[in-house]
Amino acid sequence: MKLDTFFNPKSVAVLGVSRNPNKVGHVIFRNIVDAKWKGMLYPVNPNAEIVLNFSCFKSVLEIRQPVDLAVIAVPANFVLKAVDECGRKGIKHVVMITSGFQEVGNLALQNKLLALLKKYNIAVVGPNCLGVFDAYSKIDTLFLPRYRLSRPHPGGISFVCQSGAVGSAILDLATTEHYGFSKFISYGNALNVDEADYIEYLGKDPATRVICLYVEGVKDGPKFLRVCKEVSRAKPIIALKAGVSAAGAKATMSHTGALAGAAEIYDGVFKQANIIRAHSLEEMFNYARALEKGILPKGPNVAVITNGGGYGILSTDAVIMNGLQMAAFSPDAEKAIAAVLPPIVKVHNPLDLAGDATTERYRVALEAVLADKNVDMLLVIVLYQTPLITTDIVDIIIELNDLKKKPICVVSTGGEFTEVLKKSLEQNGVPCYTFPEQAVGALRQLYTYNAKNHRR
Repeated sequence: MKLDTFFNPKSVAVLGVSRNPNKVGHVIFRNIVDAKWKGMLYPVNPNAEIVLNFSCFKSVLEIRQPVDLAVIAVPANFVLKAVDECGRKGIKHVVMITSGFQEVGNLALQNKLLALLKKYNIAVVGPNCLGVFDAYSKIDTLFLPRYRLSRPHPGGISFVCQSGAVGSAILDLATTEHYGFSKFISYGNALNVDEADYIEYLGKDPATRVICLYVEGVKDGPKFLRVCKEVSRAKPIIALKAGVSAAGAKATMSHTGALAGAAEIYDGVFKQANIIRAHSLEEMFNYARALEKGILPKGPNVAVITNGGGYGILSTDAVIMNGLQMAAFSPDAEKAIAAVLPPIVKVHNPLDLAGDATTERYRVALEAVLADKNVDMLLVIVLYQTPLITTDIVDIIIELNDLKKKPICVVSTGGEFTEVLKKSLEQNGVPCYTFPEQAVGALRQLYTYNAKNHRR
């Protein structure tokens, strides 16, 4: 199935562009304009002549030029007419924001829509969805205003999300937390393009390095398993399954009309397909930020470098509880590190550089540990509250991370000053976490994903 047109169209028609700035169609049209997307854009409204300085068309059939993608934001009772006109125009790709189908019990209308899509061989995102967003092409069909929902900067995470509400909140958070996104897909009822189709497409997308999936119910289990088995060989897939409780499964039916299925079945499918299972949205993106960087460890041995002893102990506990190992430093590494430490400080793992640690002390320790063949991963704790740490430490970590020798995760807990430095690290490809347990959980997934791939 050809899905690239949803993300890289040359021409887009928006059906249902109201002159009212608060209506969904108007918001979508403005978002595409404000995103500075470069293609041809056509507003369709039979009752308006001009919207945002664009001349309106009464129907897509009046547009003389070819149209690659239609975004439908008309009420449910006008959907069949809109789709029929798209079909007659030769449009093969539609993003349908409109709700009012199986999710509210209107199966008859959904079946009529499905038949019409089949007649014209139209692929649809939705209905009952938020839309799609591509950080590289700048196409933005989301129906939430850009001043209320920030769009993330380009990166390697793609998010396939059955829930528009979950997706919108995560996109907004992603911008604040400085995650880089490639594509976002809110697919709603998944009428004739389902989650497996999107995963298969993203598996071949060069801009996507890790795939995140929020799913309430899978349309086609065997297809989903087959596709994910194949894609997960090349790219990590992280999934969060919603509706695992009895009450949650019941709520799923009234949300997107999807059958939730037994949690145990999904557990089995995820394991067979080498899908990384997250148990919360926080876990999903903690894992994604590390996996996005593409540096996989050769083994389970972790080096912890810190300027706070308590954080070193917490990190050690987390390493062991996550089934990883504390690395034993080589004699060469110990000698290099000892040369910059006070005589009373012992060199061992976790490596406590002490409260008077300087930026130079960190640099020497980091370089020594990166060169140590006994170390597979680095957990670097930097508490910026100590007086001798300068902001140059950010540049040092970025430069060493750019060498891509071993995975590096940074832990920094603090307020405004800390957040500024964490932002700089995140924007330069270094995953940062607030607490050690979050970072170690991410390192565990790096090791597990790589180990499973090498076994297959």
